[in-house]
Amino acid sequence: MKLHYEGPVVLAVLDGVGLRRELAGNAVKLAHTEFLNQAVRKYPSMGLLASGEAVGILKGDMGNSEVGHNAIGSGQIIKQGIARVEDAFETGEIWRSSAWQGVLKRLRENPDSTLHFSGIFSDGKVHSSLEHLKRLMDRAYTEGVKHIRIHLVLDGRDVPPQSAEKYINELENFIASLEKRSLTPESLDYKIASGGGRMIFVADRYESDWDIVRRGWDAIFWGEAEYRFLSASEALDSFREKDPEIQDQYIPPFVIVDAENRPVGPVKDGDSFIYIDFRADRAIEIAEAFTYNDFPYFNRGTENNSRPDVYFVGMTEYNSDTHVPEHRLVEPLEIKDTLNTFLGSRGITQLAVSETVKFGHVTYYFNGNSYEKAPGEEHIEIPSDTMPFNTRPWMKSAEITDTVVEKANDFNFIRLNFPGGDMVGHFAELEPTIVAMEAIDIELKRIAKIVDALGGVLIITGDHGNAEELLDENGVPKTSHSTGPVPFIIYDNTDNKDKYQLAHVENAGLSNIASTLALLLGQDTYPESWHEPLIKLL
Repeated sequence: MKLHYEGPVVLAVLDGVGLRRELAGNAVKLAHTEFLNQAVRKYPSMGLLASGEAVGILKGDMGNSEVGHNAIGSGQIIKQGIARVEDAFETGEIWRSSAWQGVLKRLRENPDSTLHFSGIFSDGKVHSSLEHLKRLMDRAYTEGVKHIRIHLVLDGRDVPPQSAEKYINELENFIASLEKRSLTPESLDYKIASGGGRMIFVADRYESDWDIVRRGWDAIFWGEAEYRFLSASEALDSFREKDPEIQDQYIPPFVIVDAENRPVGPVKDGDSFIYIDFRADRAIEIAEAFTYNDFPYFNRGTENNSRPDVYFVGMTEYNSDTHVPEHRLVEPLEIKDTLNTFLGSRGITQLAVSETVKFGHVTYYFNGNSYEKAPGEEHIEIPSDTMPFNTRPWMKSAEITDTVVEKANDFNFIRLNFPGGDMVGHFAELEPTIVAMEAIDIELKRIAKIVDALGGVLIITGDHGNAEELLDENGVPKTSHSTGPVPFIIYDNTDNKDKYQLAHVENAGLSNIASTLALLLGQDTYPESWHEPLIKLL
């Protein structure tokens, strides 16, 4: 028996919406979400694993939108992100890589040149890991590298909102330990050179605001920023004194200067630069700024806006279609048998919709880290607001829904992402996150109405948790993701609802969704690499 729906199969990913019983700090439970509450009671539902090994990262690590959408869209658990990098460190793959060897060659050829590091600066393990930076610096020390500069993209998002002091102290202590190991500590020239919060310095994503990258470029490449300090600790003390509530992710760009007010570490031609992020979305744009010959997004300040003579290395590949950057420490794993290619080969038309801040997740990451569309696949991006999302927590939920309603009769399969639970949740503010959840609930009801009218089915899930846990166990605001399960709901008012039931799947997770969607779309076979479906036909 095959299922057949007259209307579309719609997958709604509620970004950053997880399940948690406790009420404290739980915007998901505290919100007035009439539709979601009724859907859980009336329709088949369950929790899905969305963190750690269930999405191909390290046991106990919180999930994120990249690995979550990879798992949903590929139907597989693929060792990736930090797990892939950890393996490369353990096996020595990183040190044997042509990229690392290229760095050493460049430094030998230019003995007065500097090795620079940058990336999200914390132990959050969502985009990067401070431990990886320390391992790279330790190896550079062992290889005799004399000059190192670090450009800090302060986090406060995947870790506590005011935790940068901890990581700066850890890095400065680590540098001191290297100096103690050296027989000639005075010859080691390792310094923090610049920094700024990730939401306004370097780490833009999806080309939503190239000024963020430009501000990072000016500080890193030219040593130019509005604020100048003698140390990173002095910078933080100054910003905290001005605004005790300022989160690390919004720290203004700054440069470190010497006693003569000269920047200590601008990038120069002949230098090498390693970006330590293993996640692509907040790394690709700065990588393009360093590596593109033709670069239209801002004036790099070089002659004819030309590419600088810098050996740029990424922790991994940040764009699998353009293969940027050319040099990377860890080669990516190819993701095969994705849902979009499978459906495209079966003549099933597809639409992906979200706003800018999550558009890449519901397209690029969902499609196995590829921008290539399958036959019959269309992508629609709704431009995101540029103001802080806690000031407009409903975000573009209505506009996303408008698109789905307008296009509902034109596609067999529609996938969408509502970003509010995650993007507003990262502020760790209960009231706006509740508003975000209530706005999403209103729009889910609108989608359900059109699905009912057309004879379709609506699947509701999440990619990782966040909005349900805005306080940690000590009652401190928590801006990072959570490790709990996410919802999975099948909203179905057609006759098909009597033709299947939820299956008992051990350790059910996001990777079980693709095969489930295939069954709902009338397919009785799917790739062998996919995990089993969450429903069984009766």
